[in-house]
Amino acid sequence: MKLGTALTPNSTKAMLLGSGELGKELVISLQRFGVEVIAVDRYAHAPAHAVAHRFYVVDMTDGEALKAVIAKEKPHFIIPEIEALATNVLAEIEAQGDCTIVPNARAIQLTMNREGIRTLAAETLQIPTSRYAFAESFDELQKAVKNGIGYPCFIKPTMSSSGKGQSMVKTADELQTAWDYAKNSGRVDTGKVIVEGKIDFEFEITLLTVRALNEKGEVETYFCEPIGHIQENGDYRESWQPQRMTAQAIMNSQAIAKKITDAMGGLGLFGVELFISGDEVWFSEVSPRPHDTGMVTLLTQTQTEFDLHARAILGLPVNTTLKSAGASAVILSPIDAHGVSYHGLGRALSVPNTDVRLFGKPDAFVNRRMGVALAIADSADTARKNAAHAAKEVVITTD
Repeated sequence: MKLGTALTPNSTKAMLLGSGELGKELVISLQRFGVEVIAVDRYAHAPAHAVAHRFYVVDMTDGEALKAVIAKEKPHFIIPEIEALATNVLAEIEAQGDCTIVPNARAIQLTMNREGIRTLAAETLQIPTSRYAFAESFDELQKAVKNGIGYPCFIKPTMSSSGKGQSMVKTADELQTAWDYAKNSGRVDTGKVIVEGKIDFEFEITLLTVRALNEKGEVETYFCEPIGHIQENGDYRESWQPQRMTAQAIMNSQAIAKKITDAMGGLGLFGVELFISGDEVWFSEVSPRPHDTGMVTLLTQTQTEFDLHARAILGLPVNTTLKSAGASAVILSPIDAHGVSYHGLGRALSVPNTDVRLFGKPDAFVNRRMGVALAIADSADTARKNAAHAAKEVVITTD
């Protein structure tokens, strides 16, 4: 792989579509190899905007607007970080052969819509999943639940992120509210929702899976140690690495992750979400990009998930070695405000072996993720306690 020098005529350019906190770390990882990075988001001063060489504010669901910024910059790589994109534009650009879509346009199209990825996993690849159905009307949703999905169940938009629009439904009385929430809170209203039956699992994990070139120039699949996590309303609150699992469960998880990522193809890091019970494993979702629960790797691994993604994209060797057990805990805003203040950082960083990353988002909303506390320790359990302690010390106010 030949790499140029940023801000010169021979630069290697990467354009990031979506510029949140994950994108910010990816920009830094790419820039360590001299890549010139352009960050695009729907609002100004998104976290990655602060560290990129240039940034744009674009409605990325607007195909013509997206085409225009890509044509202006002519990047070598286009790296989506969010689902709300005009994916038909990415397919057109990929077909022209002048730019690499990471990992590829088909993978982006499949994963931006739960219908595509669930159909691929369950029906084409025959990977174990929960019971599911798609509904285009409330009447169809009622019939799906009554005729096989049952209660409790989960109602989700077919296109959303960070848990937006997701509800757990325990009785028929809650179904209408969940339908309305799913229809109104997704990134884009596709006209459908997905309803999933509940699996009796012990815990859920993210298995960071990397498709990268080995020393022979062949695509090889690498796995990070499993990451355990806790979600509330579909959004992550804590993660830790490694998650204790049986050897058979690890083997089964890696087999499923390899199967789904092989089917998607391309190079890069994938966040594969799985449900675990004993040795049994069920597929939940996959993201063809760094995963929010993977922020724990900022302290735990030799190469973070962002380093791994950058290296794989650029055709460079990767190393998924775990250095230490660790954990992350999110720092949520309790208020809606513009330009908030952060207090208690000294107390937070006094907790042993901790670090804090504030994302620099210009606007705070209630329960918006504004930062993350990280900790390493001799065990994941101790790291979890320390990360949670550090996160609680950070207070967000308007003064």
